[in-house]
This record gives sequence, structure tokens and C-alpha cells, in this order.
Amino acid sequence: MVSATATTAALGTLLMGSLAAGTPAVAELDRRPAVVWRECPEYSDDELRSRGLREEELAAFRQLLGRTECGTLAVPLDYADPGGQQISIALTRLKATDQEHRLGSMVLNPGGPGGSGYLMPLELAVKGAGLGGRYDLIGFDPRGVGRSTKVACADGQGDRRPGPVTEAWAREVYAETAERNRECAASDPAFLGQLTTANVARDIDRIRAALDERKISFFGVSWGTWLGAVLRSLFPGKVERMWLDSVAPPTSRTDRATELRAGATDREFRRMAAWIADRDGTYGLGTSREQVMATVEKLRRSFDAEPLTFSDLDLTVDGAVIADVAGRPGFAWPDVAQLFKELLTAEGPSAPPAVRKVLGGPPSGAAASTDRTANRAFHCNEDQGSRSFEAAWNAYRKRMKRYPVTGRATPFVPMCAGWPLPVQETRLRGGGSLMLSGHLYETLSPYEGTVAMHEAIGGTLVTIDDDVHGSAIRTPGCAAKIVDYFETGRRTRTCPGAPLPASTETPGRG
Repeated sequence: MVSATATTAALGTLLMGSLAAGTPAVAELDRRPAVVWRECPEYSDDELRSRGLREEELAAFRQLLGRTECGTLAVPLDYADPGGQQISIALTRLKATDQEHRLGSMVLNPGGPGGSGYLMPLELAVKGAGLGGRYDLIGFDPRGVGRSTKVACADGQGDRRPGPVTEAWAREVYAETAERNRECAASDPAFLGQLTTANVARDIDRIRAALDERKISFFGVSWGTWLGAVLRSLFPGKVERMWLDSVAPPTSRTDRATELRAGATDREFRRMAAWIADRDGTYGLGTSREQVMATVEKLRRSFDAEPLTFSDLDLTVDGAVIADVAGRPGFAWPDVAQLFKELLTAEGPSAPPAVRKVLGGPPSGAAASTDRTANRAFHCNEDQGSRSFEAAWNAYRKRMKRYPVTGRATPFVPMCAGWPLPVQETRLRGGGSLMLSGHLYETLSPYEGTVAMHEAIGGTLVTIDDDVHGSAIRTPGCAAKIVDYFETGRRTRTCPGAPLPASTETPGRG
């Protein structure tokens, strides 16, 4: 990439096709660009908390901010016209702590598309990732995002309607989506049409040149893995070491990605159901995987038939909500199991504790710093999949039959319906030092996509036995292997994953 929207957002990110690094436009950019360094912006504690920092991490973050450099770099809006309109790319640099043994600069990207990487060097450092020992860590906001040049369209998501999805309503949503997409693209086609992964890769190469680096290393997650694959395809001689985690497939087909993720989400729900069945004394949802799945399916149908609105929760619980939480990763299973238990007897008006805890925050997989306009443009400028209503609706109905619980949370209209700007392509190439880590059970970037990308571009495949999107750099044992790779070139084929919860305690009991 999860809800239908977040699902489309975290993974429909993927191919573009035939551009080579040595175009005349690139040749005309050989002169070294310059970063304009300036004082870094200030951040309130609330802003930092919204980015996932804990109270005890705030002071360390501010200390890191004190030694961070912030700047902007001018790049061409259209690389086919390098002397034409220029836009601004915002970047940060957190210099290596071991300058005596410094190895170079490493660009970071958190995914999206449309995710802000401006503060990623500090966020990784404060979490103890260890990448900044011998590398200058470079964060940046891709074009169209955050502090870089951007535009804003009206939100492309319509009002959510509780209850089952009918074909009539789906057609309404399709028409509304197509109209919003046409209006968005028409608002600034010259800019929005240049929001492509290939152009972000070119921007990274300009950052490399501005930092006076012969080569640059790269660490990316989710859409950042697609960006990394494109970067090393367009600039094979300018990339040093690269690690890609939660890897995207090597083709840009949102329709195919939806099917891949739907299967992975059903697989994850089955794992959850087995875990809950082993704790029937705590949750009372069934003593076997099949019994738990039947209980949750009944719950999903019940809440679709009679959605329930709680007075203290800004969300109506229907079948789509049940389906969404049924696909959440292992660390959330105790809370989700308790939510299912509470919903079996919930009547309102106030929400039970676990319902409020699980559903009171942002949607699963949502990234607070993802720019929706950029997300839409990057997707739709590159998506080669079908955009017809009939294809999407027929696929949705089949998923509902195949996955009666989790299929309810999958998209029933294509997010790029009506987008009028041309699809742009880039051919992926292999070569160079590359690590690709895939998570066996995750749903946002299913493991099958990692395998397919590995077959397409090579590198070393790392298999992680967990279900947590982008967990590699946040799991100490795996983070140590990532650091070792970047510092020594030493490769691995396995990495510790995030463990499943073992406690049978219900939430709130310690």
C-alpha cells in the first residue's frame, strides 16, 4: 500500500517503460547544481507526535534537528526541456557521526507515492536504526510533496456510504471519481503530468551531483522500492549500494496489484483466525480457525445489514470496517480480537473500549504525511491497468465470493478512472549491488511482488518471516544486517522479523 483507499495508496505504484539515462536532456545537465542551505523549520511537539514519535524521543529528535542541514535544489520541471521551468526540491542532510570513516551519502524514501521523506533521516536516527554512522543521510520531499513544489486538487475520495456496495452506488462512485480526476488533471496538467517516478529518480541524481558525490546509496520502503528500481535503471553507474524493503512488483498494474493484495489479506486473516482460536478462553470466537472465520463473516454480514454508529466515534461500523480490521498485522491481533468480541453484543450509544481504541485513530496503513494529489498523479501517470467500471466491478464481485470477509474492503472502482494524462513508462534493468527484503505475510507489499521484482532486476532476496510492512529497519536484528550491508557490502538471505504477540491477555490488562 489496509482499507480500500489505503490499500490502493500503499501499492499501486509500479512500472513505467522505455527511457534511457543518456538522453540529450540529461547530457545538458552535466554542470553541478547547487543546494541552497538555510535554517531548518521548527516543529511543535504535537507535529512530532503525529509522526509517531514517543514522548521520550522528542528531546533526542530536537538534538538531531540541531545538527541537521536543510536546503532546496532547483531542478527542471520537464527534463526534456532542462532550460525551461524550474521547480524546487526540499531536502535535509544529517551528516555521518563517524566522519573519519565516512562512506558517502545515502538517500532515503519512505514510500507513498506522495510520502514525505524530509524528516526520515532524523526519524530513523531517533529510533536507533544506525544507518547514520558512516553515511550522510539525505531526506527529501519528492516533487509534488511537502516542502517541495506542489499543487493541490480537491480530495479524490467521495463520502463513505455505510452498508453493502450496490452496483448503482458503485456506478455513482465511478462517475464521481472520473469527474474529480479530470478536474484535477485539468487544473495544472503541465505540472501534474511531470509527477512520475522517473522524474523523481532524475531529481535524486541532481541531488547526488549537488552533493558532489560520484555515486549515491539508497534505502527505500514500499513505493520507495519502485523508486529505487527506477533510479538504478536510469543511472546504473551513479548508484552505490541499495536496500529495498517491502518491495513493489515490477509492473504498474493497479488492477493486478489489487488481486495480489486481496489474496495476501485473506491469507493474513486466516493466520489471525488461527491465533484467535488458540485463545478461545479469552475471546470466545471459536475453537478452530474455521469457527473463528465463520464468526467474523457473520459479524461482517450483520453490520453490513445494520450498520451501527456510536456517539463517541466519528465512524459508522459496517461490513467494510469489519473487513478492514480483519486484515491487520499480528501486533494488532489482541486488540482486533477484543474488538470482534465486543461487537458481538455492542448496542451503543457509546463504543466499547477496544472498538474505540482500534477505530478511533487514523485508518490502518494511513500515512499522515502522504500528499493525496501527488499520490493520485504518480499512480495515474504510470498505471497501465484497466480503468473501466465493468472490469473493476466484476473483479470486486468475484473477490467478495472468494474472500467473504476481507474482500469487502477491496476497491470496487479504479482510482484512476477518467484520468486524462498519458501513461508514461520506464524499462527496468538489472545490475549493481542490491538487496531486496520481502515479508512473507504482509498485505501492503505482498511477498510475491518481492519475488517478481527479484526475478526482473536481480540482487539478493532476503526473506523475513513476519507480516509488518517496512519492519526491516525497525527490527533491531534486521536493522543491524542492513547497516552491515551498507558499511561492508556483506549480504544476507534472512532477517529477523517482528514477532507475533504471545500474550493471551485482553487489551488493557498488562
